[in-house]
Amino acid sequence: MMLFRDVFSKRIKHPFSCTLLFLMILWAHLPVLAQSPSDALMMRKSNICILFSTDIGGFDEYWEGKKLRENQTIATVHRYTTATMVAYGLLENLDIYAGVPYVMTRSTQPNGGKFTGASGFQDVMIAAKYEAYKGNFSIGELSLLASAGFSTPISNYLSDYMPYSLGHGAPEVSARGIVQFTTNSGIYFRTSVAHLWRGYTEAERNYYYNDGSYYTAWMDVPNAWNYEGVFGAWFFKKSLKAEVNYSGLKSTSGDDIRAYNAAQPTNRVKTDRVGLNLQYYLPNSGFGAVVYHSRVIEGQNTAKMNNTGVGLTYQFSFKKKNHEE
Repeated sequence: MMLFRDVFSKRIKHPFSCTLLFLMILWAHLPVLAQSPSDALMMRKSNICILFSTDIGGFDEYWEGKKLRENQTIATVHRYTTATMVAYGLLENLDIYAGVPYVMTRSTQPNGGKFTGASGFQDVMIAAKYEAYKGNFSIGELSLLASAGFSTPISNYLSDYMPYSLGHGAPEVSARGIVQFTTNSGIYFRTSVAHLWRGYTEAERNYYYNDGSYYTAWMDVPNAWNYEGVFGAWFFKKSLKAEVNYSGLKSTSGDDIRAYNAAQPTNRVKTDRVGLNLQYYLPNSGFGAVVYHSRVIEGQNTAKMNNTGVGLTYQFSFKKKNHEE
Protein backbone atom coordinates (compact mmCIF):
# COMPACT_ATOMS: atom_id res chain seq x y z
CA MET A 1 0.00 0.00 0.00
CA MET A 2 1.28 3.44 -0.88
CA LEU A 3 1.39 5.57 2.26
CA PHE A 4 4.26 8.05 2.32
CA ARG A 5 6.05 9.65 -0.56
CA ASP A 6 8.93 11.44 1.17
CA VAL A 7 8.98 9.92 4.65
CA PHE A 8 9.20 6.14 4.91
CA SER A 9 9.97 6.68 0.38
CA LYS A 10 13.60 30.69 32.13
CA ARG A 11 10.91 28.08 31.66
CA ILE A 12 7.33 29.21 32.40
CA LYS A 13 6.46 27.36 35.62
CA HIS A 14 2.86 28.52 35.68
CA PRO A 15 0.86 25.89 37.62
CA PHE A 16 -1.79 25.80 34.88
CA SER A 17 0.35 26.18 31.76
CA CYS A 18 -2.15 24.73 29.28
CA THR A 19 -2.41 26.66 26.03
CA LEU A 20 -4.22 26.57 22.69
CA LEU A 21 -3.41 25.48 19.18
CA PHE A 22 -5.58 26.31 16.23
CA LEU A 23 -4.57 24.74 12.92
CA MET A 24 -6.73 24.97 9.80
CA ILE A 25 -6.15 22.81 6.72
CA LEU A 26 -8.23 22.42 3.54
CA TRP A 27 -11.86 21.77 4.49
CA ALA A 28 -10.67 20.04 7.67
CA HIS A 29 -8.86 21.20 10.76
CA LEU A 30 -7.48 20.08 14.09
CA PRO A 31 -8.86 22.92 16.09
CA VAL A 32 -7.56 22.79 19.58
CA LEU A 33 -4.92 21.22 21.73
CA ALA A 34 -4.10 21.90 25.38
CA GLN A 35 -0.46 22.92 25.86
CA SER A 36 0.25 22.63 22.18
CA PRO A 37 3.17 21.36 20.05
CA SER A 38 3.42 24.80 18.37
CA ASP A 39 3.80 27.01 21.46
CA ALA A 40 6.79 27.64 23.76
CA LEU A 41 5.27 26.56 27.09
CA MET A 42 6.58 23.46 28.83
CA MET A 43 4.76 21.55 31.54
CA ARG A 44 6.28 20.42 34.80
CA LYS A 45 7.38 16.80 34.87
CA SER A 46 4.51 14.37 35.64
CA ASN A 47 1.84 17.06 35.09
CA ILE A 48 -1.21 16.22 32.96
CA CYS A 49 -3.41 18.74 31.17
CA ILE A 50 -6.78 17.73 29.71
CA LEU A 51 -8.77 19.88 27.27
CA PHE A 52 -12.44 19.54 26.30
CA SER A 53 -13.36 21.87 23.45
CA THR A 54 -15.94 22.70 20.83
CA ASP A 55 -15.48 24.64 17.60
CA ILE A 56 -18.03 26.08 15.17
CA GLY A 57 -16.94 27.00 11.64
CA GLY A 58 -18.73 28.07 8.49
CA PHE A 59 -18.25 29.51 5.02
CA ASP A 60 -20.35 30.66 2.08
CA GLU A 61 -17.44 31.51 -0.25
CA TYR A 62 -14.43 29.56 -1.47
CA TRP A 63 -11.44 29.99 -3.76
CA GLU A 64 -11.56 28.02 -6.99
CA GLY A 65 -7.88 28.26 -7.74
CA LYS A 66 -7.32 31.93 -6.92
CA LYS A 67 -10.82 33.02 -7.94
CA LEU A 68 -13.24 33.68 -5.08
CA ARG A 69 -16.66 32.14 -5.69
CA GLU A 70 -19.90 32.12 -3.73
CA ASN A 71 -21.53 28.85 -2.69
CA GLN A 72 -24.54 28.39 -4.93
CA THR A 73 -26.42 25.13 -4.37
CA ILE A 74 -25.07 24.38 -0.88
CA ALA A 75 -25.36 27.89 0.65
CA THR A 76 -23.48 28.11 3.97
CA VAL A 77 -21.51 25.03 4.97
CA HIS A 78 -21.14 24.51 8.72
CA ARG A 79 -18.52 22.46 10.50
CA TYR A 80 -18.80 21.44 14.17
CA THR A 81 -15.85 19.90 16.01
CA THR A 82 -15.59 18.58 19.55
CA ALA A 83 -12.29 17.30 20.86
CA THR A 84 -10.61 15.76 23.87
CA MET A 85 -6.88 16.41 24.06
CA VAL A 86 -4.27 15.38 26.61
CA ALA A 87 -0.76 16.75 27.28
CA TYR A 88 1.75 15.14 29.66
CA GLY A 89 5.09 16.38 31.01
CA LEU A 90 7.25 13.32 30.45
CA LEU A 91 10.46 15.18 31.39
CA GLU A 92 11.21 18.76 32.40
CA ASN A 93 12.08 19.53 28.78
CA LEU A 94 9.90 16.98 26.95
CA ASP A 95 6.11 16.99 26.59
CA ILE A 96 3.90 14.48 24.77
CA TYR A 97 0.38 14.93 23.36
CA ALA A 98 -2.57 12.89 22.11
CA GLY A 99 -6.03 13.77 20.86
CA VAL A 100 -8.99 12.79 18.72
CA PRO A 101 -11.60 15.20 17.28
CA TYR A 102 -15.19 14.34 16.43
CA VAL A 103 -16.47 16.29 13.40
CA MET A 104 -19.94 16.95 12.00
CA THR A 105 -20.62 18.82 8.75
CA ARG A 106 -23.84 20.06 7.18
CA SER A 107 -25.23 22.72 4.86
CA THR A 108 -28.06 25.22 5.34
CA GLN A 109 -29.46 24.11 1.97
CA PRO A 110 -28.51 20.48 1.32
CA ASN A 111 -29.33 20.69 -2.39
CA GLY A 112 -32.55 18.73 -2.30
CA GLY A 113 -31.15 16.28 0.24
CA LYS A 114 -28.35 15.07 -2.01
CA PHE A 115 -25.57 16.54 0.15
CA THR A 116 -26.45 16.03 3.79
CA GLY A 117 -23.02 16.24 5.37
CA ALA A 118 -21.11 13.68 7.41
CA SER A 119 -20.12 12.97 11.00
CA GLY A 120 -17.66 10.80 12.89
CA PHE A 121 -14.22 10.64 14.46
CA GLN A 122 -11.55 12.24 12.30
CA ASP A 123 -7.80 11.58 12.86
CA VAL A 124 -5.96 10.38 15.94
CA MET A 125 -2.95 12.58 16.67
CA ILE A 126 0.20 12.04 18.75
CA ALA A 127 3.06 14.53 19.13
CA ALA A 128 6.09 15.43 21.21
CA LYS A 129 7.78 18.77 21.95
CA TYR A 130 11.36 19.27 23.14
CA GLU A 131 12.91 22.42 24.61
CA ALA A 132 16.44 22.53 23.21
CA TYR A 133 17.58 25.88 24.63
CA LYS A 134 16.49 28.50 27.15
CA GLY A 135 18.60 31.59 27.70
CA ASN A 136 18.10 34.56 30.02
CA PHE A 137 19.12 38.04 28.93
CA SER A 138 18.85 41.48 30.51
CA ILE A 139 15.58 42.28 28.70
CA GLY A 140 13.98 38.84 28.61
CA GLU A 141 14.19 35.15 27.78
CA LEU A 142 14.86 33.29 24.53
CA SER A 143 13.48 29.78 23.96
CA LEU A 144 14.25 27.38 21.11
CA LEU A 145 12.06 24.30 20.72
CA ALA A 146 11.24 21.54 18.26
CA SER A 147 8.19 19.31 17.90
CA ALA A 148 7.18 16.32 15.82
CA GLY A 149 3.78 14.75 15.26
CA PHE A 150 1.90 11.98 13.52
CA SER A 151 -1.77 11.67 12.63
CA THR A 152 -3.83 9.10 10.77
CA PRO A 153 -7.57 8.55 10.16
CA ILE A 154 -9.27 6.73 13.02
CA SER A 155 -12.50 6.02 11.12
CA ASN A 156 -13.31 4.99 7.57
CA TYR A 157 -14.62 8.39 6.48
CA LEU A 158 -14.85 9.40 2.83
CA SER A 159 -12.10 11.96 2.14
CA ASP A 160 -13.29 12.64 -1.42
CA TYR A 161 -16.56 14.24 -0.29
CA MET A 162 -15.59 17.88 -0.13
CA PRO A 163 -16.54 20.24 1.37
CA TYR A 164 -18.33 17.84 3.75
CA SER A 165 -15.43 15.44 4.28
CA LEU A 166 -14.22 15.06 7.86
CA GLY A 167 -10.55 15.32 6.78
CA HIS A 168 -8.10 14.65 3.96
CA GLY A 169 -7.98 10.95 4.86
CA ALA A 170 -4.22 10.47 4.71
CA PRO A 171 -1.51 9.85 7.31
CA GLU A 172 0.64 12.87 8.11
CA VAL A 173 4.04 13.42 9.71
CA SER A 174 5.06 16.90 10.86
CA ALA A 175 8.33 18.49 12.02
CA ARG A 176 8.34 22.00 13.52
CA GLY A 177 10.90 24.51 14.75
CA ILE A 178 9.82 27.18 17.29
CA VAL A 179 11.47 30.41 18.46
CA GLN A 180 10.03 32.64 21.19
CA PHE A 181 11.31 35.71 22.98
CA THR A 182 9.55 36.83 26.17
CA THR A 183 10.28 40.25 27.63
CA ASN A 184 10.53 40.89 31.35
CA SER A 185 7.15 42.66 31.19
CA GLY A 186 5.36 39.51 29.96
CA ILE A 187 5.05 40.45 26.27
CA TYR A 188 6.22 37.74 23.91
CA PHE A 189 6.83 37.14 20.22
CA ARG A 190 6.82 33.67 18.69
CA THR A 191 7.36 32.24 15.25
CA SER A 192 7.37 28.67 14.00
CA VAL A 193 7.82 26.79 10.73
CA ALA A 194 6.67 23.24 10.08
CA HIS A 195 6.81 20.83 7.17
CA LEU A 196 3.93 18.40 6.71
CA TRP A 197 4.49 15.12 4.89
CA ARG A 198 1.19 13.64 3.71
CA GLY A 199 0.47 10.19 2.35
CA TYR A 200 -2.22 8.82 0.04
CA THR A 201 -5.96 8.60 0.54
CA GLU A 202 -8.35 6.14 -1.09
CA ALA A 203 -11.38 7.50 -2.94
CA GLU A 204 -14.56 5.63 -3.87
CA ARG A 205 -13.85 5.92 -7.58
CA ASN A 206 -11.23 4.45 -9.91
CA TYR A 207 -10.58 7.55 -11.99
CA TYR A 208 -9.80 11.19 -11.24
CA TYR A 209 -8.18 14.15 -12.98
CA ASN A 210 -5.12 15.90 -11.52
CA ASP A 211 -3.55 17.85 -14.41
CA GLY A 212 -3.89 14.55 -16.22
CA SER A 213 -5.90 11.32 -16.01
CA TYR A 214 -5.31 8.85 -13.18
CA TYR A 215 -6.95 5.41 -13.34
CA THR A 216 -6.68 4.56 -9.66
CA ALA A 217 -8.59 5.11 -6.44
CA TRP A 218 -5.46 6.36 -4.63
CA MET A 219 -5.07 10.14 -4.45
CA ASP A 220 -1.76 11.79 -3.59
CA VAL A 221 -2.39 14.41 -0.86
CA PRO A 222 0.20 17.20 -1.34
CA ASN A 223 2.83 17.93 1.28
CA ALA A 224 2.74 21.42 2.78
CA TRP A 225 4.55 24.12 4.76
CA ASN A 226 2.93 25.73 7.78
CA TYR A 227 4.02 29.13 9.13
CA GLU A 228 2.93 30.85 12.33
CA GLY A 229 3.56 34.24 13.91
CA VAL A 230 2.22 35.22 17.36
CA PHE A 231 2.22 38.40 19.43
CA GLY A 232 0.97 37.92 22.98
CA ALA A 233 1.12 39.04 26.59
CA TRP A 234 0.41 37.82 30.13
CA PHE A 235 -1.81 39.80 32.52
CA PHE A 236 -2.94 39.64 36.17
CA LYS A 237 0.03 37.67 37.52
CA LYS A 238 -0.03 35.26 34.58
CA SER A 239 -3.66 34.26 35.05
CA LEU A 240 -4.77 35.73 31.68
CA LYS A 241 -3.04 35.30 28.34
CA ALA A 242 -4.01 37.15 25.14
CA GLU A 243 -2.64 36.47 21.65
CA VAL A 244 -3.10 37.73 18.12
CA ASN A 245 -1.76 35.36 15.50
CA TYR A 246 -1.19 34.65 11.84
CA SER A 247 -1.06 31.14 10.42
CA GLY A 248 -0.24 30.26 6.83
CA LEU A 249 -0.34 26.96 4.98
CA LYS A 250 1.04 26.33 1.49
CA SER A 251 1.05 23.04 -0.44
CA THR A 252 4.22 22.06 -2.28
CA SER A 253 2.32 20.53 -5.23
CA GLY A 254 -1.16 19.73 -6.45
CA ASP A 255 -3.78 20.97 -8.91
CA ASP A 256 -6.47 23.68 -8.90
CA ILE A 257 -10.18 23.02 -8.48
CA ARG A 258 -11.64 22.83 -11.97
CA ALA A 259 -14.40 25.29 -12.87
CA TYR A 260 -17.71 24.41 -11.20
CA ASN A 261 -16.29 21.17 -9.83
CA ALA A 262 -15.89 20.08 -6.21
CA ALA A 263 -12.56 20.18 -4.42
CA GLN A 264 -10.59 16.95 -4.03
CA PRO A 265 -7.65 15.84 -1.82
CA THR A 266 -5.08 16.39 -4.61
CA ASN A 267 -5.67 20.16 -4.73
CA ARG A 268 -2.90 22.68 -4.13
CA VAL A 269 -3.95 24.60 -1.02
CA LYS A 270 -2.85 27.97 0.30
CA THR A 271 -4.42 29.70 3.31
CA ASP A 272 -3.71 32.90 5.23
CA ARG A 273 -5.49 32.99 8.57
CA VAL A 274 -5.59 35.57 11.37
CA GLY A 275 -6.99 35.02 14.83
CA LEU A 276 -7.36 36.05 18.46
CA ASN A 277 -6.90 33.68 21.42
CA LEU A 278 -7.75 34.35 25.08
CA GLN A 279 -6.98 31.98 27.92
CA TYR A 280 -7.73 32.33 31.63
CA TYR A 281 -6.43 30.21 34.48
CA LEU A 282 -8.51 30.09 37.66
CA PRO A 283 -5.99 30.57 40.49
CA ASN A 284 -5.31 27.62 42.83
CA SER A 285 -7.80 25.31 41.13
CA GLY A 286 -6.16 23.64 38.12
CA PHE A 287 -9.04 24.79 35.89
CA GLY A 288 -8.81 27.11 32.92
CA ALA A 289 -10.85 28.34 29.97
CA VAL A 290 -9.98 29.24 26.38
CA VAL A 291 -11.87 31.17 23.72
CA TYR A 292 -10.75 32.05 20.20
CA HIS A 293 -11.88 33.35 16.83
CA SER A 294 -10.11 33.11 13.47
CA ARG A 295 -10.75 33.98 9.84
CA VAL A 296 -9.23 32.91 6.54
CA ILE A 297 -8.50 36.18 4.75
CA GLU A 298 -6.82 34.88 1.61
CA GLY A 299 -6.51 31.49 -0.04
CA GLN A 300 -6.25 29.14 -2.98
CA ASN A 301 -8.49 26.08 -3.43
CA THR A 302 -9.84 26.49 0.08
CA ALA A 303 -12.86 27.77 1.97
CA LYS A 304 -13.15 31.33 3.27
CA MET A 305 -13.77 29.88 6.72
CA ASN A 306 -14.56 31.62 10.00
CA ASN A 307 -14.15 29.68 13.24
CA THR A 308 -15.09 30.32 16.85
CA GLY A 309 -14.25 27.96 19.69
CA VAL A 310 -14.31 27.55 23.46
CA GLY A 311 -12.68 25.02 25.74
CA LEU A 312 -12.14 23.99 29.34
CA THR A 313 -8.81 22.77 30.68
CA TYR A 314 -7.81 20.95 33.84
CA GLN A 315 -4.22 20.41 34.92
CA PHE A 316 -2.98 18.28 37.80
CA SER A 317 0.15 16.53 39.02
CA PHE A 318 0.11 12.77 38.47
CA LYS A 319 3.16 12.36 40.70
CA LYS A 320 1.56 14.27 43.59
CA LYS A 321 -1.63 12.24 43.33
CA ASN A 322 0.25 8.97 43.61
CA HIS A 323 2.16 10.22 46.64
CA GLU A 324 -1.03 11.18 48.45
CA GLU A 325 -2.60 7.82 47.69
